Amino acid sequence: MSSPDEGGGSWTLLTGHGHVLVEIARNPQARMRDISAVVGLTERTVQAIVADLEAAGYLTRGRIGRRNLYTVNPDSLFRHSAQEGLRVGPLLDLLAEAGDADGSQPAEALRPGDVAGRDPGIQPM
Repeated sequence: MSSPDEGGGSWTLLTGHGHVLVEIARNPQARMRDISAVVGLTERTVQAIVADLEAAGYLTRGRIGRRNLYTVNPDSLFRHSAQEGLRVGPLLDLLAEAGDADGSQPAEALRPGDVAGRDPGIQPM
């Protein structure tokens, strides 16, 4: 991904809420730490966004052992009046699929102690 400053300022097309929702759609078992690393937000911000999304009905949270499992509600509607009546599911499908196709590694592929971009066979000293 290019720097947001290249060609038009520091804004991005999706909000933090959009980025978090797309990452959860890609990886429903992701930890806050993993989501934070992928979307470039602090863990605390990601926690607040997940709470917002859950309260608005965009996702539900369950448990598998000690881990959270998120389920995205693809029938949720966009909140802005310009997209009135449109469901978020098709957009999430498109963005989640595009993220998988570009070769980026979803957060679930990282094991505890792994660092993105580092050979997992190399142990830290």
